[in-house]
Amino acid sequence: MNLSRIKIYGAGSIGNHLANAARTLGMSVCVVDRDREALRRMREEIYPARYGRWDESIEQFDGDNDPEGGFDLICVGTPPAAHVPLALKALREKPKAIQVEKPLCMPDMASASELRQLAQQNGVKVFVGYDHVVGKSARQAVEMVKSGVIGDVLTLDVEFREFWGGIFAAHPWLEGPHDSYLGFWKQGGGASGEHSHALNLWQHLAREFGFGRVSKVDALMRYVTNDRVDYDELCSLHVTTDTGFCGRVIQDVVTQPVRKVAIIQGSKGTLTIHVSHSKTGDALILHLTGQEPVITPVAKTRPDDFIEEMKHIDASLNPGAPVSPLDLDYGLDTMMVVAAAHRSHAEGRRMVLPTPPNYSLDALQFA
Repeated sequence: MNLSRIKIYGAGSIGNHLANAARTLGMSVCVVDRDREALRRMREEIYPARYGRWDESIEQFDGDNDPEGGFDLICVGTPPAAHVPLALKALREKPKAIQVEKPLCMPDMASASELRQLAQQNGVKVFVGYDHVVGKSARQAVEMVKSGVIGDVLTLDVEFREFWGGIFAAHPWLEGPHDSYLGFWKQGGGASGEHSHALNLWQHLAREFGFGRVSKVDALMRYVTNDRVDYDELCSLHVTTDTGFCGRVIQDVVTQPVRKVAIIQGSKGTLTIHVSHSKTGDALILHLTGQEPVITPVAKTRPDDFIEEMKHIDASLNPGAPVSPLDLDYGLDTMMVVAAAHRSHAEGRRMVLPTPPNYSLDALQFA
């Protein structure tokens, strides 16, 4: 394997998942968090509750004792405000790769272009943690569509509609959205940031099917704003690619029961990726014209998402490996659409993204 020694910033929920994934694959792990209580909670509560027992081989360090140098992969699993600053800090250590949790940054795109430029200059690959696009169900769906089973792709719709009570159940130390970045869209929270897996999956599938990158955005948002929070509970996007292909993305934090689907309509029928279709995992639902639907279960657990992601990053470091769906540029593309969406709603106008890509707010234009 290319990865053997991993450093993870953040001892919260994501940090635990990443640590378990790395240990499952036999990597050595250290976790850094400026909050000693977070380190204790990881060691005594979260990790044992999820994975059976604490792994004594995992090293923990507070922010004042951050070990530097000798890491193959540095993961950033903190709130979004720290993502780019910590990624820039990690670049100075020159690891083989850096993984940044989603969303990559805040919608102001601060220092995003700097991260891209310095990563290229230092020859360090940066991955963004949109793990659904490298999961088994998405990979199998792409293979099925490319086989021609549903004919020509006509439309593409992705919805991640999920009441975020489940998020707070996994983070019992948080009282609610007001208690973290989740309750503030400008900090990368709300439906537009937290459920941006949907947008990223739409972009990934559009690329895989030859429709290019998103170039225009029309958005309608529904915000919750009071003296405690300021977030979008509903993010509705109509997007158009540079080849003229149109589609729809819906993200919300209110829907119960959860609905996470990617609906690929072809000339011969429909293929649906149903994330968390059952307690045992995802499902692919093939419904050809004039036939009964065929449901193919795709077994997985939540830890599997991160194990697959870690395996993918390792394989992406092989010589001659293709560009990863988790590549930094694709994560930046997603955040530019999120930024454009908020401006589109505020102004009531269609936004145009720059070509070639320019990852700054100043590059956004009105249609």
